[in-house]
Amino acid sequence: MLGFATSFLLWTAAHAVPTIKSSLTVKVRNGTYIGAHLSAYNQDLFLGIPYAQQPVGNLRFTVPQSLNTSWDGTRDAKEYSDICVGYGTDSIWYPRSEACLTLNVIRGSSTGNDSKLPVGVWIHGGGFYQGSGADERYNMSEIVANSYKIDKPFIAVTLNYRLSAWGFLASSQISGSGNTNLGLRDQRLALQWVQENIAAFGGDPEKVTIWGESAGAISVGFHLTAFGGRDDKLFRAGIMESGGSIAAQAGNYTSSQADYDEIASKVGCSNMIDSLQCLREVPFEKLNAILNGTDGTSDYNFWPMVDGDIIRNWGSFQLDQHAFVKVPIIAGTNTDEGTAFGPTGINTTDEWYEYLTTGDFNFQTPTAIAKRILNLYPDDPSQGIPAYLGDKRVPSNGYEWRRTSAFAGDWTMHANRRRQCEAWAETSTPAYCYRFNAHSADVPLLSGVTHFEEVSFVFHNIAGQGYHYGKPFAGVPQSNIDLSSMMASMWASFIHNLDPNPGIVNKSVQWDAYSNSKPVDLVLDANNTSHMEADTWRKDEIDFINSVAQAFWR
Repeated sequence: MLGFATSFLLWTAAHAVPTIKSSLTVKVRNGTYIGAHLSAYNQDLFLGIPYAQQPVGNLRFTVPQSLNTSWDGTRDAKEYSDICVGYGTDSIWYPRSEACLTLNVIRGSSTGNDSKLPVGVWIHGGGFYQGSGADERYNMSEIVANSYKIDKPFIAVTLNYRLSAWGFLASSQISGSGNTNLGLRDQRLALQWVQENIAAFGGDPEKVTIWGESAGAISVGFHLTAFGGRDDKLFRAGIMESGGSIAAQAGNYTSSQADYDEIASKVGCSNMIDSLQCLREVPFEKLNAILNGTDGTSDYNFWPMVDGDIIRNWGSFQLDQHAFVKVPIIAGTNTDEGTAFGPTGINTTDEWYEYLTTGDFNFQTPTAIAKRILNLYPDDPSQGIPAYLGDKRVPSNGYEWRRTSAFAGDWTMHANRRRQCEAWAETSTPAYCYRFNAHSADVPLLSGVTHFEEVSFVFHNIAGQGYHYGKPFAGVPQSNIDLSSMMASMWASFIHNLDPNPGIVNKSVQWDAYSNSKPVDLVLDANNTSHMEADTWRKDEIDFINSVAQAFWR
Protein backbone atom coordinates (compact mmCIF):
# COMPACT_ATOMS: atom_id res chain seq x y z
CA MET A 1 0.00 0.00 0.00
CA LEU A 2 1.31 3.44 -0.86
CA GLY A 3 1.94 5.75 2.06
CA PHE A 4 -0.30 8.79 2.36
CA ALA A 5 2.13 11.49 1.21
CA THR A 6 3.73 9.22 -1.40
CA SER A 7 0.38 8.39 -2.93
CA PHE A 8 -0.14 12.02 -3.83
CA LEU A 9 3.06 12.69 -5.72
CA LEU A 10 0.92 12.09 -8.78
CA TRP A 11 -1.21 15.09 -8.10
CA THR A 12 1.31 17.89 -7.97
CA ALA A 13 4.51 18.83 -9.72
CA ALA A 14 5.55 20.65 -6.55
CA HIS A 15 5.15 17.47 -4.45
CA ALA A 16 2.94 19.38 -2.03
CA VAL A 17 1.51 17.33 0.82
CA PRO A 18 -2.31 17.33 0.77
CA THR A 19 -4.37 18.53 3.66
CA ILE A 20 -7.54 16.80 4.77
CA LYS A 21 -10.84 18.51 5.33
CA SER A 22 -12.84 16.69 7.98
CA SER A 23 -16.03 17.53 6.10
CA LEU A 24 -14.78 15.96 2.86
CA THR A 25 -17.28 13.12 2.76
CA VAL A 26 -19.33 11.51 0.01
CA LYS A 27 -22.16 9.06 0.54
CA VAL A 28 -22.40 6.42 -2.20
CA ARG A 29 -24.84 3.52 -2.36
CA ASN A 30 -22.82 1.25 -0.10
CA GLY A 31 -21.70 3.78 2.50
CA THR A 32 -19.76 6.97 3.16
CA TYR A 33 -16.18 7.76 2.14
CA ILE A 34 -13.77 10.42 3.39
CA GLY A 35 -11.41 11.76 0.74
CA ALA A 36 -8.50 14.18 0.86
CA HIS A 37 -7.97 17.77 -0.26
CA LEU A 38 -5.01 18.71 -2.45
CA SER A 39 -4.33 22.36 -1.74
CA ALA A 40 -1.79 22.83 -4.56
CA TYR A 41 -4.59 22.32 -7.11
CA ASN A 42 -7.59 23.00 -4.90
CA GLN A 43 -8.88 19.53 -5.69
CA ASP A 44 -10.65 16.75 -3.82
CA LEU A 45 -9.39 13.20 -4.27
CA PHE A 46 -11.18 9.95 -3.48
CA LEU A 47 -8.80 7.05 -4.01
CA GLY A 48 -8.93 3.25 -3.93
CA ILE A 49 -12.73 2.90 -3.97
CA PRO A 50 -13.85 -0.68 -4.70
CA TYR A 51 -16.32 -0.99 -7.56
CA ALA A 52 -16.66 -4.79 -7.38
CA GLN A 53 -16.09 -7.70 -5.06
CA GLN A 54 -12.38 -8.45 -5.18
CA PRO A 55 -11.52 -11.30 -7.59
CA VAL A 56 -9.87 -13.61 -5.09
CA GLY A 57 -10.61 -17.19 -4.09
CA ASN A 58 -13.50 -18.57 -6.08
CA LEU A 59 -13.92 -15.17 -7.80
CA ARG A 60 -10.54 -15.54 -9.52
CA PHE A 61 -11.02 -16.12 -13.28
CA THR A 62 -14.69 -15.28 -12.79
CA VAL A 63 -16.93 -12.57 -14.25
CA PRO A 64 -16.73 -9.60 -11.82
CA GLN A 65 -19.40 -9.48 -9.15
CA SER A 66 -21.17 -6.35 -7.94
CA LEU A 67 -20.59 -5.12 -4.42
CA ASN A 68 -22.94 -6.82 -1.98
CA THR A 69 -22.19 -5.19 1.37
CA SER A 70 -22.78 -1.82 2.99
CA TRP A 71 -21.49 -0.18 6.14
CA ASP A 72 -22.30 2.41 8.75
CA GLY A 73 -19.93 5.20 9.65
CA THR A 74 -17.16 6.26 7.26
CA ARG A 75 -14.30 4.68 5.37
CA ASP A 76 -11.14 6.39 4.16
CA ALA A 77 -10.57 6.94 0.44
CA LYS A 78 -7.20 8.66 0.84
CA GLU A 79 -4.78 6.16 -0.69
CA TYR A 80 -4.54 4.13 -3.84
CA SER A 81 -5.21 0.45 -3.57
CA ASP A 82 -2.77 -2.10 -4.90
CA ILE A 83 -2.86 -2.16 -8.68
CA CYS A 84 -3.85 -5.26 -10.63
CA VAL A 85 -1.13 -7.80 -11.22
CA GLY A 86 0.71 -6.95 -14.41
CA TYR A 87 4.05 -7.69 -16.01
CA GLY A 88 6.26 -4.95 -17.44
CA THR A 89 7.73 -1.53 -16.83
CA ASP A 90 4.33 0.16 -16.44
CA SER A 91 3.57 -1.99 -13.38
CA ILE A 92 6.84 -2.47 -11.53
CA TRP A 93 6.67 0.87 -9.68
CA TYR A 94 3.50 0.08 -7.73
CA PRO A 95 2.33 -2.57 -5.24
CA ARG A 96 0.33 -5.30 -7.01
CA SER A 97 -2.21 -7.86 -5.91
CA GLU A 98 -5.36 -9.66 -7.02
CA ALA A 99 -7.48 -7.42 -4.77
CA CYS A 100 -7.32 -4.47 -7.14
CA LEU A 101 -10.75 -3.67 -8.63
CA THR A 102 -10.89 -0.06 -7.50
CA LEU A 103 -11.28 3.39 -8.99
CA ASN A 104 -10.27 6.96 -8.16
CA VAL A 105 -12.30 10.17 -8.42
CA ILE A 106 -10.71 13.61 -8.92
CA ARG A 107 -12.71 16.84 -8.80
CA GLY A 108 -12.17 20.52 -8.23
CA SER A 109 -12.90 21.51 -4.65
CA SER A 110 -15.38 24.10 -5.84
CA THR A 111 -17.55 21.24 -7.11
CA GLY A 112 -20.65 20.75 -5.03
CA ASN A 113 -22.17 17.32 -4.55
CA ASP A 114 -25.08 18.52 -6.68
CA SER A 115 -23.04 20.16 -9.48
CA LYS A 116 -23.86 17.60 -12.21
CA LEU A 117 -20.56 18.06 -14.05
CA PRO A 118 -19.53 15.96 -17.06
CA VAL A 119 -17.29 12.99 -16.27
CA GLY A 120 -14.18 11.66 -18.03
CA VAL A 121 -13.37 8.01 -17.28
CA TRP A 122 -9.76 7.10 -18.14
CA ILE A 123 -8.99 3.48 -19.10
CA HIS A 124 -5.24 2.94 -19.03
CA GLY A 125 -3.21 1.20 -21.72
CA GLY A 126 -0.36 -1.24 -21.45
CA GLY A 127 -1.12 -4.00 -23.93
CA PHE A 128 -3.69 -5.57 -21.59
CA TYR A 129 -0.79 -7.00 -19.57
CA GLN A 130 0.48 -4.03 -17.54
CA GLY A 131 -0.46 -0.57 -16.28
CA SER A 132 -2.92 0.91 -13.79
CA GLY A 133 -5.17 3.80 -12.93
CA ALA A 134 -2.55 4.91 -10.38
CA ASP A 135 0.20 5.41 -12.97
CA GLU A 136 1.67 8.84 -12.26
CA ARG A 137 1.96 9.65 -15.98
CA TYR A 138 -1.81 9.93 -16.12
CA ASN A 139 -1.75 13.00 -13.93
CA MET A 140 -5.37 14.15 -13.82
CA SER A 141 -4.66 17.19 -11.68
CA GLU A 142 -3.32 19.33 -14.52
CA ILE A 143 -6.03 18.56 -17.09
CA VAL A 144 -8.81 18.84 -14.50
CA ALA A 145 -7.41 22.13 -13.19
CA ASN A 146 -7.19 23.44 -16.75
CA SER A 147 -10.78 22.38 -17.44
CA TYR A 148 -11.97 24.65 -14.63
CA LYS A 149 -9.71 27.43 -15.86
CA ILE A 150 -11.29 27.41 -19.34
CA ASP A 151 -14.79 27.04 -17.89
CA LYS A 152 -15.20 23.47 -19.18
CA PRO A 153 -14.95 21.65 -15.85
CA PHE A 154 -15.23 17.90 -15.57
CA ILE A 155 -14.75 15.22 -12.93
CA ALA A 156 -12.12 12.56 -13.71
CA VAL A 157 -12.22 8.86 -12.88
CA THR A 158 -9.35 6.40 -13.28
CA LEU A 159 -9.66 2.67 -12.72
CA ASN A 160 -7.87 -0.66 -12.47
CA TYR A 161 -8.92 -3.80 -14.35
CA ARG A 162 -7.54 -7.33 -14.43
CA LEU A 163 -4.59 -7.86 -16.79
CA SER A 164 -2.62 -10.58 -18.54
CA ALA A 165 -3.82 -14.11 -17.71
CA TRP A 166 -5.64 -12.80 -14.64
CA GLY A 167 -7.95 -10.78 -16.87
CA PHE A 168 -7.81 -12.44 -20.29
CA LEU A 169 -7.07 -16.14 -19.78
CA ALA A 170 -8.46 -18.00 -22.78
CA SER A 171 -9.28 -21.65 -23.49
CA SER A 172 -12.22 -23.92 -24.18
CA GLN A 173 -12.72 -24.15 -20.41
CA ILE A 174 -12.89 -20.36 -20.11
CA SER A 175 -15.19 -20.04 -23.12
CA GLY A 176 -17.46 -22.86 -21.99
CA SER A 177 -17.88 -21.37 -18.52
CA GLY A 178 -18.70 -17.88 -19.84
CA ASN A 179 -15.78 -16.26 -18.00
CA THR A 180 -14.38 -14.53 -21.06
CA ASN A 181 -12.68 -11.15 -21.46
CA LEU A 182 -12.75 -10.50 -17.73
CA GLY A 183 -10.72 -7.29 -17.91
CA LEU A 184 -13.27 -5.73 -20.26
CA ARG A 185 -16.09 -6.88 -18.00
CA ASP A 186 -14.27 -5.28 -15.05
CA GLN A 187 -14.25 -1.99 -16.94
CA ARG A 188 -17.91 -2.40 -17.75
CA LEU A 189 -18.80 -2.93 -14.09
CA ALA A 190 -16.73 0.14 -13.16
CA LEU A 191 -18.79 2.16 -15.65
CA GLN A 192 -21.95 0.82 -14.03
CA TRP A 193 -20.62 1.92 -10.62
CA VAL A 194 -20.06 5.39 -12.09
CA GLN A 195 -23.67 5.45 -13.31
CA GLU A 196 -24.94 4.56 -9.85
CA ASN A 197 -22.63 6.72 -7.73
CA ILE A 198 -20.95 9.60 -9.57
CA ALA A 199 -23.82 12.00 -8.81
CA ALA A 200 -22.77 11.86 -5.15
CA PHE A 201 -19.45 13.45 -6.17
CA GLY A 202 -21.12 16.16 -8.26
CA GLY A 203 -20.96 14.31 -11.57
CA ASP A 204 -23.70 13.77 -14.13
CA PRO A 205 -24.16 10.08 -15.02
CA GLU A 206 -25.75 11.11 -18.30
CA LYS A 207 -22.58 12.96 -19.37
CA VAL A 208 -19.87 10.31 -19.16
CA THR A 209 -17.04 10.11 -21.71
CA ILE A 210 -14.90 6.96 -21.80
CA TRP A 211 -11.32 7.67 -22.77
CA GLY A 212 -8.14 5.70 -23.24
CA GLU A 213 -4.84 5.19 -25.05
CA SER A 214 -3.46 2.08 -26.77
CA ALA A 215 -5.04 -0.91 -24.99
CA GLY A 216 -7.22 1.64 -23.20
CA ALA A 217 -8.36 3.04 -26.55
CA ILE A 218 -8.97 -0.48 -27.84
CA SER A 219 -11.05 -1.03 -24.71
CA VAL A 220 -13.09 2.08 -25.54
CA GLY A 221 -13.52 0.69 -29.04
CA PHE A 222 -14.74 -2.61 -27.64
CA HIS A 223 -17.27 -0.85 -25.41
CA LEU A 224 -18.58 1.00 -28.44
CA THR A 225 -19.24 -2.35 -30.15
CA ALA A 226 -19.96 -4.43 -27.01
CA PHE A 227 -22.84 -6.90 -27.17
CA GLY A 228 -23.31 -6.14 -30.85
CA GLY A 229 -23.38 -2.38 -30.33
CA ARG A 230 -26.02 -2.44 -27.61
CA ASP A 231 -26.40 0.94 -25.92
CA ASP A 232 -26.54 0.36 -22.17
CA LYS A 233 -26.38 4.13 -21.55
CA LEU A 234 -23.04 3.85 -19.78
CA PHE A 235 -21.46 6.74 -21.70
CA ARG A 236 -22.32 9.50 -24.15
CA ALA A 237 -18.94 9.83 -25.94
CA GLY A 238 -15.58 8.18 -26.44
CA ILE A 239 -11.95 9.24 -26.90
CA MET A 240 -9.51 6.82 -28.53
CA GLU A 241 -5.81 7.65 -28.67
CA SER A 242 -3.95 5.10 -30.82
CA GLY A 243 -6.49 2.31 -30.74
CA GLY A 244 -10.13 1.60 -31.45
CA SER A 245 -12.78 -0.95 -32.31
CA ILE A 246 -10.52 -2.82 -34.74
CA ALA A 247 -7.76 -4.54 -32.81
CA ALA A 248 -4.70 -5.37 -34.89
CA GLN A 249 -3.80 -8.48 -32.90
CA ALA A 250 -5.86 -11.48 -33.93
CA GLY A 251 -6.62 -14.44 -31.70
CA ASN A 252 -9.19 -17.01 -30.71
CA TYR A 253 -9.78 -19.48 -27.93
CA THR A 254 -8.43 -22.37 -29.96
CA SER A 255 -5.09 -20.64 -30.51
CA SER A 256 -4.73 -19.98 -26.76
CA GLN A 257 -5.53 -23.51 -25.64
CA ALA A 258 -1.89 -24.62 -25.64
CA ASP A 259 -0.88 -21.80 -23.30
CA TYR A 260 -3.76 -22.58 -20.96
CA ASP A 261 -2.84 -26.27 -20.93
CA GLU A 262 0.81 -25.48 -20.22
CA ILE A 263 -0.06 -23.20 -17.30
CA ALA A 264 -2.46 -25.80 -15.90
CA SER A 265 0.22 -28.48 -16.21
CA LYS A 266 2.86 -26.42 -14.41
CA VAL A 267 0.64 -25.92 -11.36
CA GLY A 268 -0.72 -29.47 -11.24
CA CYS A 269 -4.21 -28.85 -12.64
CA SER A 270 -3.99 -30.80 -15.90
CA ASN A 271 -5.66 -33.98 -14.73
CA MET A 272 -8.40 -32.37 -12.68
CA ILE A 273 -12.03 -32.74 -13.74
CA ASP A 274 -12.41 -28.96 -13.50
CA SER A 275 -9.03 -27.46 -14.34
CA LEU A 276 -10.40 -23.91 -14.12
CA GLN A 277 -11.60 -24.42 -10.56
CA CYS A 278 -8.23 -25.95 -9.76
CA LEU A 279 -6.52 -22.81 -11.06
CA ARG A 280 -8.70 -20.74 -8.75
CA GLU A 281 -7.39 -22.70 -5.80
CA VAL A 282 -3.69 -22.47 -6.65
CA PRO A 283 -1.90 -20.15 -4.18
CA PHE A 284 -1.27 -16.74 -5.69
CA GLU A 285 2.50 -16.93 -5.25
CA LYS A 286 2.71 -20.23 -7.12
CA LEU A 287 0.57 -19.13 -10.05
CA ASN A 288 2.21 -15.72 -10.27
CA ALA A 289 5.65 -17.36 -10.40
CA ILE A 290 4.54 -19.31 -13.47
CA LEU A 291 3.12 -16.24 -15.21
CA ASN A 292 5.96 -13.87 -14.29
CA GLY A 293 8.92 -14.20 -16.65
CA THR A 294 12.53 -13.82 -15.59
CA ASP A 295 12.70 -10.35 -17.12
CA GLY A 296 9.61 -9.03 -15.33
CA THR A 297 7.34 -9.65 -18.30
CA SER A 298 5.07 -12.64 -18.80
CA ASP A 299 5.86 -15.59 -21.04
CA TYR A 300 2.15 -15.85 -21.82
CA ASN A 301 0.33 -13.25 -23.91
CA PHE A 302 -3.43 -13.14 -23.54
CA TRP A 303 -5.61 -10.58 -25.30
CA PRO A 304 -9.33 -9.78 -25.69
CA MET A 305 -10.91 -12.25 -28.08
CA VAL A 306 -14.16 -12.71 -29.93
CA ASP A 307 -16.40 -14.65 -27.55
CA GLY A 308 -19.81 -14.20 -29.17
CA ASP A 309 -20.92 -12.21 -26.14
CA ILE A 310 -19.27 -8.97 -25.08
CA ILE A 311 -17.18 -9.14 -28.30
CA ARG A 312 -19.67 -10.50 -30.82
CA ASN A 313 -17.50 -10.29 -33.93
CA TRP A 314 -14.30 -8.83 -35.36
CA GLY A 315 -14.25 -5.06 -35.17
CA SER A 316 -14.10 -4.57 -38.94
CA PHE A 317 -17.31 -6.57 -39.34
CA GLN A 318 -19.12 -4.55 -36.72
CA LEU A 319 -18.00 -1.23 -38.17
CA ASP A 320 -19.09 -2.36 -41.64
CA GLN A 321 -22.48 -3.35 -40.20
CA HIS A 322 -22.68 -0.11 -38.16
CA ALA A 323 -23.13 -2.28 -35.08
CA PHE A 324 -21.81 0.23 -32.58
CA VAL A 325 -23.12 2.82 -30.14
CA LYS A 326 -23.67 6.01 -32.11
CA VAL A 327 -21.98 8.60 -29.88
CA PRO A 328 -19.44 11.34 -30.71
CA ILE A 329 -15.78 10.35 -30.65
CA ILE A 330 -12.25 11.68 -30.82
CA ALA A 331 -9.98 9.20 -32.61
CA GLY A 332 -6.37 9.60 -33.63
CA THR A 333 -2.91 8.16 -34.05
CA ASN A 334 0.72 9.31 -33.94
CA THR A 335 2.65 9.75 -37.19
CA ASP A 336 5.40 7.19 -36.48
CA GLU A 337 3.46 4.51 -34.56
CA GLY A 338 5.32 1.81 -36.47
CA THR A 339 8.71 2.49 -34.85
CA ALA A 340 7.20 0.95 -31.70
CA PHE A 341 5.66 -2.08 -33.42
CA GLY A 342 7.75 -2.98 -36.46
CA PRO A 343 10.37 -5.73 -36.65
CA THR A 344 14.10 -5.09 -36.58
CA GLY A 345 16.88 -6.99 -38.30
CA ILE A 346 15.17 -7.41 -41.68
CA ASN A 347 17.67 -6.63 -44.42
CA THR A 348 16.13 -7.81 -47.69
CA THR A 349 12.77 -7.97 -49.45
CA ASP A 350 12.95 -11.76 -49.32
CA GLU A 351 13.43 -11.69 -45.54
CA TRP A 352 10.41 -9.43 -45.13
CA TYR A 353 8.29 -11.64 -47.38
CA GLU A 354 9.29 -14.63 -45.26
CA TYR A 355 8.46 -12.71 -42.09
CA LEU A 356 4.96 -11.94 -43.40
CA THR A 357 4.16 -15.41 -44.69
CA THR A 358 5.72 -17.88 -42.25
CA GLY A 359 4.12 -16.83 -38.98
CA ASP A 360 6.80 -14.59 -37.45
CA PHE A 361 4.22 -11.92 -38.14
CA ASN A 362 1.09 -12.38 -35.96
CA PHE A 363 -0.14 -14.98 -38.42
CA GLN A 364 0.68 -16.30 -41.88
CA THR A 365 -0.24 -13.66 -44.44
CA PRO A 366 -1.79 -15.09 -47.61
CA THR A 367 0.73 -15.02 -50.47
CA ALA A 368 -1.22 -12.64 -52.71
CA ILE A 369 -1.69 -10.16 -49.85
CA ALA A 370 1.97 -10.34 -48.85
CA LYS A 371 3.08 -9.60 -52.42
CA ARG A 372 0.74 -6.61 -52.57
CA ILE A 373 2.20 -5.31 -49.31
CA LEU A 374 5.69 -5.50 -50.82
CA ASN A 375 4.51 -3.39 -53.75
CA LEU A 376 2.68 -0.82 -51.63
CA TYR A 377 5.69 -0.44 -49.31
CA PRO A 378 8.57 -0.41 -51.82
CA ASP A 379 12.26 -0.75 -51.11
CA ASP A 380 12.61 3.03 -51.01
CA PRO A 381 13.57 4.51 -47.64
CA SER A 382 12.22 7.93 -48.60
CA GLN A 383 8.72 6.40 -48.37
CA GLY A 384 9.33 4.99 -44.90
CA ILE A 385 9.29 6.43 -41.41
CA PRO A 386 10.42 8.62 -39.72
CA ALA A 387 10.21 11.01 -42.68
CA TYR A 388 12.90 13.41 -41.38
CA LEU A 389 15.56 10.84 -42.38
CA GLY A 390 14.91 11.56 -46.05
CA ASP A 391 16.44 8.75 -48.12
CA LYS A 392 18.76 7.44 -45.38
CA ARG A 393 18.64 3.87 -44.12
CA VAL A 394 19.25 2.66 -40.57
CA PRO A 395 21.42 -0.46 -40.93
CA SER A 396 21.60 -1.01 -37.17
CA ASN A 397 17.84 -1.67 -37.14
CA GLY A 398 17.85 -3.56 -40.42
CA TYR A 399 18.34 -2.39 -43.99
CA GLU A 400 14.56 -2.51 -44.54
CA TRP A 401 13.59 -1.06 -41.15
CA ARG A 402 11.99 2.17 -42.37
CA ARG A 403 9.90 0.26 -44.89
CA THR A 404 8.69 -2.40 -42.46
CA SER A 405 8.02 0.21 -39.77
CA ALA A 406 5.77 2.16 -42.13
CA PHE A 407 3.70 -0.95 -42.72
CA ALA A 408 3.65 -1.85 -39.01
CA GLY A 409 2.24 1.56 -38.08
CA ASP A 410 -0.44 1.40 -40.74
CA TRP A 411 -1.39 -2.18 -39.85
CA THR A 412 -1.51 -1.72 -36.08
CA MET A 413 -2.95 1.78 -35.80
CA HIS A 414 -3.49 4.06 -38.79
CA ALA A 415 -5.76 1.81 -40.86
CA ASN A 416 -7.92 1.05 -37.85
CA ARG A 417 -8.31 4.74 -37.00
CA ARG A 418 -9.27 5.66 -40.54
CA ARG A 419 -11.93 2.94 -40.73
CA GLN A 420 -13.31 4.06 -37.35
CA CYS A 421 -13.76 7.61 -38.60
CA GLU A 422 -15.24 6.47 -41.89
CA ALA A 423 -17.83 4.30 -40.12
CA TRP A 424 -18.85 7.21 -37.91
CA ALA A 425 -19.23 9.43 -40.98
CA GLU A 426 -21.35 6.77 -42.68
CA THR A 427 -23.83 7.01 -39.81
CA SER A 428 -23.63 10.83 -39.56
CA THR A 429 -22.20 10.52 -36.04
CA PRO A 430 -19.70 13.24 -35.02
CA ALA A 431 -16.07 12.13 -35.16
CA TYR A 432 -13.10 14.39 -34.53
CA CYS A 433 -10.03 12.69 -35.98
CA TYR A 434 -6.38 13.64 -35.65
CA ARG A 435 -2.78 12.80 -36.47
CA PHE A 436 -0.37 13.76 -33.70
CA ASN A 437 2.94 14.97 -35.14
CA ALA A 438 5.09 16.40 -32.33
CA HIS A 439 8.25 14.68 -31.10
CA SER A 440 8.88 14.83 -27.36
CA ALA A 441 12.12 14.62 -25.43
CA ASP A 442 11.60 11.28 -23.66
CA VAL A 443 12.30 9.12 -26.74
CA PRO A 444 15.23 9.09 -29.19
CA LEU A 445 14.89 11.22 -32.30
CA LEU A 446 15.09 8.04 -34.38
CA SER A 447 11.78 6.88 -32.88
CA GLY A 448 10.05 9.87 -34.45
CA VAL A 449 6.54 10.64 -33.25
CA THR A 450 6.05 7.19 -31.86
CA HIS A 451 3.39 5.39 -29.86
CA PHE A 452 2.32 6.93 -26.51
CA GLU A 453 3.95 10.31 -27.16
CA GLU A 454 0.70 12.28 -27.18
CA VAL A 455 -0.16 11.21 -23.62
CA SER A 456 2.00 13.76 -21.81
CA PHE A 457 0.60 16.48 -24.09
CA VAL A 458 -3.03 15.57 -23.40
CA PHE A 459 -2.47 15.43 -19.65
CA HIS A 460 -0.37 18.62 -19.73
CA ASN A 461 2.22 16.73 -17.72
CA ILE A 462 4.94 19.32 -18.18
CA ALA A 463 6.76 18.19 -15.03
CA GLY A 464 7.02 14.63 -16.36
CA GLN A 465 5.45 12.98 -13.32
CA GLY A 466 5.85 9.20 -13.54
CA TYR A 467 8.30 9.26 -16.45
CA HIS A 468 11.18 7.17 -15.15
CA TYR A 469 13.24 7.01 -18.34
CA GLY A 470 13.21 10.60 -19.53
CA LYS A 471 11.06 13.72 -19.25
CA PRO A 472 8.95 14.50 -22.33
CA PHE A 473 9.19 18.28 -21.97
CA ALA A 474 12.83 18.56 -20.90
CA GLY A 475 14.52 21.22 -23.00
CA VAL A 476 11.72 21.43 -25.55
CA PRO A 477 10.67 24.70 -27.21
CA GLN A 478 7.72 26.69 -25.93
CA SER A 479 5.70 25.50 -28.93
CA ASN A 480 5.53 22.01 -27.40
CA ILE A 481 4.11 23.39 -24.17
CA ASP A 482 1.65 25.54 -26.09
CA LEU A 483 0.49 22.50 -28.05
CA SER A 484 -0.01 20.61 -24.80
CA SER A 485 -2.12 23.45 -23.41
CA MET A 486 -4.27 23.42 -26.54
CA MET A 487 -4.74 19.64 -26.51
CA ALA A 488 -5.64 19.54 -22.82
CA SER A 489 -8.24 22.24 -23.51
CA MET A 490 -9.61 20.40 -26.55
CA TRP A 491 -10.02 17.15 -24.65
CA ALA A 492 -11.71 18.90 -21.71
CA SER A 493 -13.99 20.81 -24.06
CA PHE A 494 -15.02 17.58 -25.79
CA ILE A 495 -15.78 15.89 -22.47
CA HIS A 496 -17.80 18.94 -21.43
CA ASN A 497 -19.49 19.93 -24.71
CA LEU A 498 -19.02 16.95 -27.09
CA ASP A 499 -17.11 19.44 -29.22
CA PRO A 500 -13.36 20.12 -28.83
CA ASN A 501 -13.55 23.68 -30.15
CA PRO A 502 -15.33 25.90 -27.56
CA GLY A 503 -12.58 25.71 -24.96
CA ILE A 504 -9.67 26.48 -27.27
CA VAL A 505 -7.89 29.69 -26.37
CA ASN A 506 -6.07 29.87 -29.73
CA LYS A 507 -9.02 30.47 -32.04
CA SER A 508 -6.82 30.22 -35.13
CA VAL A 509 -7.33 26.45 -34.96
CA GLN A 510 -10.73 25.00 -35.85
CA TRP A 511 -11.20 21.23 -35.54
CA ASP A 512 -13.72 20.13 -38.16
CA ALA A 513 -15.67 16.91 -37.80
CA TYR A 514 -15.07 14.02 -40.19
CA SER A 515 -17.70 13.51 -42.88
CA ASN A 516 -18.27 11.57 -46.10
CA SER A 517 -18.03 14.74 -48.13
CA LYS A 518 -15.06 16.07 -46.18
CA PRO A 519 -12.93 13.35 -44.56
CA VAL A 520 -10.39 15.42 -42.62
CA ASP A 521 -7.94 15.10 -39.74
CA LEU A 522 -6.45 17.70 -37.46
CA VAL A 523 -2.65 17.54 -37.63
CA LEU A 524 -1.44 18.39 -34.13
CA ASP A 525 2.01 19.84 -34.67
CA ALA A 526 4.36 21.86 -32.48
CA ASN A 527 6.91 22.79 -35.16
CA ASN A 528 4.29 24.15 -37.53
CA THR A 529 0.81 25.48 -36.96
CA SER A 530 -1.72 22.73 -36.27
CA HIS A 531 -4.03 22.48 -39.24
CA MET A 532 -6.70 20.41 -40.95
CA GLU A 533 -5.68 18.05 -43.76
CA ALA A 534 -7.56 15.73 -46.06
CA ASP A 535 -7.48 12.18 -44.72
CA THR A 536 -5.42 10.92 -47.65
CA TRP A 537 -2.13 10.38 -45.80
CA ARG A 538 -0.76 6.98 -46.94
CA LYS A 539 -4.13 6.41 -48.60
CA ASP A 540 -3.38 3.51 -50.96
CA GLU A 541 -1.55 1.52 -48.30
CA ILE A 542 -4.15 2.06 -45.59
CA ASP A 543 -7.12 1.48 -47.89
CA PHE A 544 -5.64 -1.86 -48.97
CA ILE A 545 -5.15 -3.02 -45.38
CA ASN A 546 -8.77 -2.15 -44.61
CA SER A 547 -9.97 -3.90 -47.78
CA VAL A 548 -8.48 -7.23 -46.63
CA ALA A 549 -9.39 -6.91 -42.96
CA GLN A 550 -11.13 -10.29 -42.95
CA ALA A 551 -7.92 -12.02 -44.02
CA PHE A 552 -6.24 -10.47 -40.98
CA TRP A 553 -9.03 -11.61 -38.59
CA ARG A 554 -9.58 -8.05 -37.39
